[in-house]
Amino acid sequence: MAATLKKALQDITQYRNAYFLAFSAATGFVCFGWDLSLMRGILVLPSFQNYFGLPSESASARASLNGYIISVLQAGGLFGALSSSYFSGRFGRKPSLLVSAVIFIIGSTVQSIIGIGMSPHVALKVLYFSRFFAGVGVGLLSAVVPTYISECAPRAIRGRCSGCIPVGISLGNMLAFWVNYTVSLNISPGQMQWRLPIIVQIIPGVIFLFFMFFQPESPRWLAERGRYDEAAAALAYIARKDQDDDAVVLTLSEIRADFVGRHDLSLLTQIRNMGESKTTFLRCVIPFIALTFEQWSGVNAINYYTPQIFASLSLSGISLTLLPTGIYGAVKFVVACITFAYIIESWGRKRTMVYGGLAQGLTMLWIGGYTLAHPNGGVVPATYVSVVAVYLYAIAFWVGWGFTPHVLGAEVTPGYLRPVVMSFASGLDWILTYAITQITPIMLERITYRTYLVFGAISFIMVVWVYFFLPETTGYPLEDIKYLFEKNFIIRSLEDAPGGWIFLGTRRATTVCELKISDALSTYVSKEVLKASKDEELVRGELLRSPQKWDGHIII
Repeated sequence: MAATLKKALQDITQYRNAYFLAFSAATGFVCFGWDLSLMRGILVLPSFQNYFGLPSESASARASLNGYIISVLQAGGLFGALSSSYFSGRFGRKPSLLVSAVIFIIGSTVQSIIGIGMSPHVALKVLYFSRFFAGVGVGLLSAVVPTYISECAPRAIRGRCSGCIPVGISLGNMLAFWVNYTVSLNISPGQMQWRLPIIVQIIPGVIFLFFMFFQPESPRWLAERGRYDEAAAALAYIARKDQDDDAVVLTLSEIRADFVGRHDLSLLTQIRNMGESKTTFLRCVIPFIALTFEQWSGVNAINYYTPQIFASLSLSGISLTLLPTGIYGAVKFVVACITFAYIIESWGRKRTMVYGGLAQGLTMLWIGGYTLAHPNGGVVPATYVSVVAVYLYAIAFWVGWGFTPHVLGAEVTPGYLRPVVMSFASGLDWILTYAITQITPIMLERITYRTYLVFGAISFIMVVWVYFFLPETTGYPLEDIKYLFEKNFIIRSLEDAPGGWIFLGTRRATTVCELKISDALSTYVSKEVLKASKDEELVRGELLRSPQKWDGHIII
């Protein structure tokens, strides 16, 4: 234990610049999580409803209004995500993130002053627009932040740096709930009761903008643009090394080799290149598959309908529905922190998704079975077990599928296609978020307990996909991940799977080291690497002698 703690402290000291960079970027996901959860609490406040004259509307009109206010953010998020490939590719990752922060702050500010000097009818229109506008900022950062962190973080701590993302999301979710809950109890009904949570939401946006102002541009984007001196400076800053350090020189040379003949590709060319080879297509489609599974595992059903789920489990009243929901958010945050600190690098991407998916499936099956056995309600001992199952689902999700698909997507995608792939994948994520939140109440009404069984079955299917078709990416430089999907990648996936030896027998995959050496010796890429380096013998030696996973401090 003492040795582990000492190693962790050494990593924090060595990579403190990288950790601060990841923390700064992930602050944007606090805005993301906050904005997703904020309005659901505000909409139920009587002060908000009375201000806009909603009690006089029919129940169906109020339900439609609530749906519009929630979904308009998702529409803005979709637009921001799809536009990210152009802005982050053309102007860089850092400027795109700064712009997303400004958009979010402006949108939140407008939301906080709606209704002042205008009629309720006009105020609602302004609310729709400001929610859409803030959603553009949230969608833009949701696509760019995973790419930015993965391109900047040293390979030894890339998973942990990316783990700042779920910490930010869960922190935003949790704070939004408790701010709403606090104002509902401690502030008398009036404008400030519903305006204050929106005003407080501006704070993480300002922090995000301030922190990102001091961070470097992605070294990979700089290298793609031919700004090699700046790329070397960014690499040196992140790893806290000199620009002429062997690790910086080698890393930059490999980045340059990866972009040979692929500089400044147009959007259409990038889209075409997604299918240029079987390996490239496979790497590009993985983010879409992973994010689809993530959404269909039932997470948004749990997030959006936790109070209703607790009510369906025969719990009622403010203390037995809202408080468990708040505790659920706190559990997500704590588990996200534990995963960030310990699990993601020690278990790797594959094991977290396998173990997390299995636990998600089991908890969903329990909840479905309970709902089948007790369709008429009533509190029995199994009721409390089901409440625990909801919390266990949160633990399982944030251990595995809560953020690993986002980390994985940014890692496996080829560098020259990363902006467009992550843009489209993030757009798909927003579409699925909207679709699932619309479908879930219909499913709960029409097929009742089978809703949970469907989500549980999908959880087991996604475990099978990860187990057989996804190799482990932990510990590999981004430029080497392409070798994981060449020659026998299914065998390699089973080699990395827990208990995979049962299916392998005597079969073994070609190692990444062997593939890398073969590639260097048989193609012109090795010549470009050597030409780009200041020390040809260093590069040649590293290509021929480096083990499959380096244990030194060669970065990124």
